[in-house]
Amino acid sequence: MSEPRNIILNQEQVLQKIKRMAYQICEHNLKEKSVVLVGIFPQGYHLAALLVKELEEVAPFEVILAKLELDKQKPLLSDIKLDIAPDKLDQKAIVLVDDVLNTGKTMAYSFKPFLNRNLKKLETAVLVNRSHKRFPISANYQGIELATTLSEHIVVVLEESDKYAALE
Repeated sequence: MSEPRNIILNQEQVLQKIKRMAYQICEHNLKEKSVVLVGIFPQGYHLAALLVKELEEVAPFEVILAKLELDKQKPLLSDIKLDIAPDKLDQKAIVLVDDVLNTGKTMAYSFKPFLNRNLKKLETAVLVNRSHKRFPISANYQGIELATTLSEHIVVVLEESDKYAALE
């Protein structure tokens, strides 16, 4: 698959950003026994899986991968599915992961399964932070922050043999 012309991050840069984010997550959670990375499906989940792979190399704590699914277009009309038992989240550090943070809407709706749990902390990680906040959501860990217009679209590809972020 050929990369688009407006590349923000090429494959090497994406992998470098993921490695750096993994080290930051590790450093900020050194005292934890386990950390749960919850990826917003589809791309956030793929990013979370890549972060887990890096964390398993360096982290002294157990790393757990979980998937969160919701309808990003109609979040109020759909169920939010989490593939980990809710009680497995209690007293855990959670990192909610998505590929792009745009307005904060997806992240805000994704918090719902965690609101009634007794978490140690809930952090966020994104590969690209666009900074067009309509909701008071910020990224604790980010690969890159970009100033873009609302009409521009960021595409993140995290396939096995092809990884990049591009502006459309």
